[in-house]
Amino acid sequence: MQFDDVINGRRSIRGYLDKPVPKELIAEVLSLAMRSPSSMNCQPWHFHVITGEPLDRIRAGNTERNLAGVPHSREFRTGHAFEGVHRDRQVGVAKQLFSAMNIARDDKAARLDWVMRGFRQFDAPVCVIITYDRELADSDDTPFDCGAVTTMLVNAAWSRGLGCVINSQGIMQSPVVREHAGIPDGQVIMKAVALGWPDESFPANAVVSERKSLEEAAVFVGFDD
Repeated sequence: MQFDDVINGRRSIRGYLDKPVPKELIAEVLSLAMRSPSSMNCQPWHFHVITGEPLDRIRAGNTERNLAGVPHSREFRTGHAFEGVHRDRQVGVAKQLFSAMNIARDDKAARLDWVMRGFRQFDAPVCVIITYDRELADSDDTPFDCGAVTTMLVNAAWSRGLGCVINSQGIMQSPVVREHAGIPDGQVIMKAVALGWPDESFPANAVVSERKSLEEAAVFVGFDD
């Protein structure tokens, strides 16, 4: 793919084929992602790539604990709930997804099933957990760098025909994730990326989220009109 094709064509994938992803292909994607820039070349990221039975155990533990009402234990800061235009965008994409999936506003069972799908890492064949060294937890650059490498990861995956969705639902219960992914105590769990071959028949995969305009986002100073 050309660069523009990757950037303009990529979308979040929430439905996957029951088809394994070769380890060699994932390694290729991660190697590309690791070309991401980082502050002073710190490269704070680690990747824990999980599939098969260990991933099934994470799905089960994450789902069971959430259904039982166990408070979430995300390790990376969560902040306050979105408000204003940011909340509007959050609600907007949810409406797009529910419409695509034909989930009615009052269909509590279907809405719960959608939430559970997130806790199961969207039933993807692979989950990539992004962590960083705990000694860097106070650095403002660390989340910026890890966000950059994660963006590079999903774009590199798309260029190879793979789909991804960045999420936090799959790591809500960090003790389960840490145990079955073998994550050392010296690393902080930041984000998860579900990864696999897109199921083109899954309605939500066709959703392209609405984007703010360049005029809303950018200010140009010192240019001749």
